[in-house]
Amino acid sequence: MKTRKIPMRRCTGCQEMKNKKELIRIVRDPEGMLSVDFSGKKSGRGAYICANPECLEKAIKTKGLERSLQVAISPELVEVLRSEMKAGE
Repeated sequence: MKTRKIPMRRCTGCQEMKNKKELIRIVRDPEGMLSVDFSGKKSGRGAYICANPECLEKAIKTKGLERSLQVAISPELVEVLRSEMKAGE
C-alpha cells in the first residue's frame, strides 16, 4: 500500500517546516481583512504560524507576515490576531 504524503508548511515566524495540522493559518480574505483560520479551509491568501506566541511576535517584527499575506498590518490588527490566537487555544 502506498504511503500518503503529509503536507508540510513553513512557519513565518521561526521558519521551521512542520506538519500543516500543527500550524495555525492566518488568512487575508478577498476584502483584505485578516483572521485566524483554525480549520484551514477559509478562502483567501494564507500564511502559517506556530501556536507559540513568540513565533507571532517574530513574524510581526521581521515583517514576514506582511510579506506572506501581501498586506500592511496595523497595530490594531496585530492586537486582534493576538486575541484570536489566545481565544482559540
